[in-house]
Amino acid sequence: MADVTLTKAVRQNLLTLQRSSGLIDRTQDRLASGLRVSSPVDDAGAFFTARALSNRADDFSKLRGDIDVSISTVNAALDGIDAITELVEQARGLANNAKATGSLTERSTLAKQFNDILTQIDNLTKDASFNGTNLLKATPDNLVVTFNETGTNTLTVTGLDSTTAATGLNVANAANNFGAAANINVALTAIGNALTELRTNASTLGSNSTVLQTRLNFSDSLINTLQDGSGKLTLADLNEESANLLALQTRQQLGINSLALASQSERGILALFG
Repeated sequence: MADVTLTKAVRQNLLTLQRSSGLIDRTQDRLASGLRVSSPVDDAGAFFTARALSNRADDFSKLRGDIDVSISTVNAALDGIDAITELVEQARGLANNAKATGSLTERSTLAKQFNDILTQIDNLTKDASFNGTNLLKATPDNLVVTFNETGTNTLTVTGLDSTTAATGLNVANAANNFGAAANINVALTAIGNALTELRTNASTLGSNSTVLQTRLNFSDSLINTLQDGSGKLTLADLNEESANLLALQTRQQLGINSLALASQSERGILALFG
């Protein structure tokens, strides 16, 4: 079988068509995947930098979820303190009513209601939990929130015993059924101290909630920045790639036409010697 000999012009046209075909395939891949850089072969520097940015964004996304849950945990405690404050105010009203009456029977009834409210306060602290964390119960939980992927930046929200026990609000049951004014005065003093402590605890938890919300907002912004940075390194400009594809297809068609003309010219020349 005779060897096929190609002229320089034909070989050049074939090489141009081959390059155009390769560029068309690459452009179509970019349009299909939406990526300009999909592997280290495309651009090693951009690929690995984008991966690092994307991995960090993923890390912060996980931490963001934990921060969001922590905010809900603190807010549950704040809701609990608001409810406890209302109950303590009710208890103060009962003690004042007992102080205003001289009837031992009425005082005894009011003392029972007073004690019932204290029981409700203790029950409420047991229910002020979120996701298994309770910041108000007796021997309360502490909440440790991690802000960065290395674990070097954290916030500890210290639990605040809000029960009526001596370790918490320190409000005892009505002594002697409020039989004496001194018993009522002791209760009123304890209630006043408890309300002051509740206001302090609410302020502390409110400050923690504000810090957590600020960190949540920062995490959202940072995640978007990291993802945008990764995308700028790897994502394809679909408008640009579409224009490139059209130009390459036009170039390919021109190459095919040029190759056809070159082949016809060669056949014409050979015919002269036929």
